Amino acid sequence: MIKVGIVGGTGYTGVELLRILVNHPDVELKVITSRSEDGVAVADMFPNLRGHTDLRFSVPDVDTLGACDVVFFATPHGVAHAMAEEILNTGTRVIDLSADFRIKDVPTWEQWYGQPHGAPDILPQAVYGLPEVNREQIKDARLIAVPGCYPTSVQLGFLPLLENNLLPEQMLIADCKSGVSGAGRGAAVGSLLCEASESMMAYAVKGHRHLPEIRQGMELAAGKAVNLTFVPHLTPMIRGIHSTLYAQAPGLTQAQLQTLFEQRYANEPFVDVMPAGSHPATRSVKGSNVCRIAVHYHEHTGQIIVLSVIDNLVKGASGQAIQNMNIMFGLDENAGLKQVALLP
Repeated sequence: MIKVGIVGGTGYTGVELLRILVNHPDVELKVITSRSEDGVAVADMFPNLRGHTDLRFSVPDVDTLGACDVVFFATPHGVAHAMAEEILNTGTRVIDLSADFRIKDVPTWEQWYGQPHGAPDILPQAVYGLPEVNREQIKDARLIAVPGCYPTSVQLGFLPLLENNLLPEQMLIADCKSGVSGAGRGAAVGSLLCEASESMMAYAVKGHRHLPEIRQGMELAAGKAVNLTFVPHLTPMIRGIHSTLYAQAPGLTQAQLQTLFEQRYANEPFVDVMPAGSHPATRSVKGSNVCRIAVHYHEHTGQIIVLSVIDNLVKGASGQAIQNMNIMFGLDENAGLKQVALLP
């Protein structure tokens, strides 16, 4: 059994890790930390876990965490910087769900996250945990940077086009909608029911901090600079991301694109390329680790439209983190992640 610790278990990604891991056949949960909730039973805070775990929150301790095989950080940005190296030095592997190790260029990270980078010495060790791209590197990694939710849906939607050099110099567009859980569990006026319900709004139009992460991954896939306009929107739902992606590629056909996407993801257990003409809905992936994709083509304009949907808390965060763990430890990649999406 793999001994697992979680740092920061009181947010939405923390409880989602717990929800999946308590039923994982190869995992033994050893410790979950929270400075503010020290001593509180996990099931008292999250009643859905009653009968599944007897753990209590505790203050983070390097020796205790270092006795685990792997430690997940489900913490705000900057927290993993302070502890990750100490835990790595014990021989324990680290999977970080925050943005602390996603961006390889330190000045770029500092610009977008508004604070000094706290662990530049171990940044080169970090493997970007998008399994559909970096599966081989993940196998031997000691430090994983789990991709963000928007970056996951956008990159998976554009990858087949970028990898095959089908997009000439142009401005690509990612028009993305997210449920309010993407903003985290902390109290904020914008996440209140009266503020978010029955309304939709764009935000961070001049620049969202996921933009450099998305661009970094897309440029690695393309082997060249990529121009991208990324506009996120807040929608009145709890979970889910819907990314509508636009690109121009005259001279193709719908059949060619459909074949391209189907072949690219034929062996990927968590990417579902739907039949031509499909329109995936966020509810079709709610609670699951699946990215569901459909590609459309307007032959008279050369416009490609890719529709990509994920659950932002699962494939966009905790589920993908566990997928990385499975790969790191040589387990069945599906282990603990076979949940069917919730309908209705």
